[in-house]
Amino acid sequence: MIFYLFSVNFYLINFIFLNWKIFILVIRLRFIDLFCGCGGFSRGFVEEGFEPLVAIELDEDAAFSYALNFNGEIYEKVRDGEYRLKELKGYVGSYPFKFPFEDKDIKWLRRLGTLNEKTEKLKPIVINDDIREIHSLDIKKFCKNKKVDVIIGGPPCEGYTGANPKREKNPYDRLYKDETGRLVLEFIRIVGDLQPKIFVMENVPGIKEVRGEIIKEFRNVGYEDVYFNILRAEDYGNPSVRRRVFVSNIEINPEKKEPKTVIEAIGDLMYKGRDIPNHEFAALPARFRKRVHKLSWGDAFIYFKGANRRLGNYIRLHPLKLSETVMGKRFFIHPYEDRLLTPREQARLMSYPDYHLFAGGIRSSYNQIGESVPVALSRAIAQVVKENL
Repeated sequence: MIFYLFSVNFYLINFIFLNWKIFILVIRLRFIDLFCGCGGFSRGFVEEGFEPLVAIELDEDAAFSYALNFNGEIYEKVRDGEYRLKELKGYVGSYPFKFPFEDKDIKWLRRLGTLNEKTEKLKPIVINDDIREIHSLDIKKFCKNKKVDVIIGGPPCEGYTGANPKREKNPYDRLYKDETGRLVLEFIRIVGDLQPKIFVMENVPGIKEVRGEIIKEFRNVGYEDVYFNILRAEDYGNPSVRRRVFVSNIEINPEKKEPKTVIEAIGDLMYKGRDIPNHEFAALPARFRKRVHKLSWGDAFIYFKGANRRLGNYIRLHPLKLSETVMGKRFFIHPYEDRLLTPREQARLMSYPDYHLFAGGIRSSYNQIGESVPVALSRAIAQVVKENL
């Protein structure tokens, strides 16, 4: 009898060991997204089987986008410890929307594939408010006693990026004095309060200039190991270049993948018409219209000075190369047509699936896309995180 029980337990343990990835999918891993934006960072984790519990975003359009894509509920703070469900009206391209969703909206989302077998099971709480005003106890209440395995997020980079000519000259001041730069400390505060197994914080490479201070802050809340993982989105299949730092308590070195060129990423959209959400054309500024046909691949209409480099804007993309870095207020001209890329085409350059929607006006959509984490990269990171849990 003892031998029989030992044999059964041995085979059971062996089966679990050999099929651990299956068990991880059954035992759902849960995460929180701070500074969630329109959901690019979360999208990769959801595609890898993670469940978002809570997301925090100050921008109303971006919070609306997040709720649309992950079947979420949007709340706003009324007073300390009290929140209310938010009612919103908005647009996805030219399609009018209400929140909470009406039956016609749900049918449309299902037809697009935005609501699918995976996302309909989700119900994240999207807090549309200033993270500095949100207590960790409120986040715990919204989690409903579910354990938070991972916290991800991308605090605004304006305080650290070389593209900002007005950033603080002293790196120390960027973290401790600059109002935007200090939001990194809010991320660390919530990580310290909730103690997830893994955290991943995205920012620009310039944040490495306060590497020592950030390591110290994470150690103060209980995380001894802190790694500054430098990743290039194009190394993981993204059609546009993007170099970012992912601060984490694990080393992140995903398996690399060949990227698509610009025309491979967006070429088929020329023939699909405007029935695809967020595929509306934005007008090219009048001062460029007469000259746009003369603009060669790779050239830009204007250049602006950052803290340590010049950046082009209104760039004619080369069809057979990778796109330059997509940013919120950076616009691209189609390789073959004398027009700006649509938000949907720009989203393709950040490896968003066509069923990922962007709420708000066309300028807001561009901004949400440019300030997000490319989906190909977020999914590669999620795979590494899953292996470390």
